[in-house]
Amino acid sequence: MSGMKNRVWNTGGLLVFLLLAGTMASAARTPAQNSSIEFVARATPSAGLEEPVRGFPFFVLSKSFLEIEKEAEAGFPKPDLDAFIAKQDVSPELKAWMKKNQWITLAGEDFIHKLHADDILNVPEFKTAYMDRNASDQSADFPQPKFKASDQAKNPAKFDKLSKDYVDAIRHYIEAHPASIDGIDLGLAEKDPSPKWNSIQGARITSIHQRSLDLARSNYLVAHAETNLQGEGYVRGLAPGTYWLSTLDVPATVGDARPQWDVPVTLRAGETKYITLSNSNSVRAQASK
Repeated sequence: MSGMKNRVWNTGGLLVFLLLAGTMASAARTPAQNSSIEFVARATPSAGLEEPVRGFPFFVLSKSFLEIEKEAEAGFPKPDLDAFIAKQDVSPELKAWMKKNQWITLAGEDFIHKLHADDILNVPEFKTAYMDRNASDQSADFPQPKFKASDQAKNPAKFDKLSKDYVDAIRHYIEAHPASIDGIDLGLAEKDPSPKWNSIQGARITSIHQRSLDLARSNYLVAHAETNLQGEGYVRGLAPGTYWLSTLDVPATVGDARPQWDVPVTLRAGETKYITLSNSNSVRAQASK
């Protein structure tokens, strides 16, 4: 009987031992949730002293918000500029000019500086706008035609020669008076496709922005905290690993300072990491390095 009791005790003890060993092994496989981040956020306006960022939300992410934005952007391919140009209701010559220059904005100094005499004379829209602005100015030495429309039927050869001579005279005038190009964009406003293109680009940016926020808050959010009146915040109960302390894409407003943060933090088991956030390690400051 005594032998049977010993065998039962031994069996029970073995079971207890195995259970304890299994529990210990399971605990060893599970990272301890005992690491912490403590941080303080301060910003410095261009004319003022450093101030705490008060009552501001911060997010602990398992992936950099910058990388999250790249992930979101991959879902919204860039629109094809050439395909957009091909659909515009403008002359073939203007389409060819826009494709060659990869430029669709028909207004402003940058546009004017791209124009040469041949561009103005070869693209109907440019030529019309230029002539409307210059040909009627009788006080200037702008070339005047030496033919009439009726000459085309009476003497086509002469008409063609005089027309060519007139175009050459305008070309020489443009080259000698580059300032005469200024202001022709006023006559191109109705042909300018850039507002449509900007609308397409803006819609894409909005979609990427919203997708980035959705991914950050659903797939990569680990924890969040809000700063107190001293700009201090903390997050506890984190497993060892690398995180990013981020404001997503929301700037903290302190005077004219608008810092955003996306700072990597690597934690060891049981470690408390202390982080100081300032203008110098903001997203804009890091990007400019």
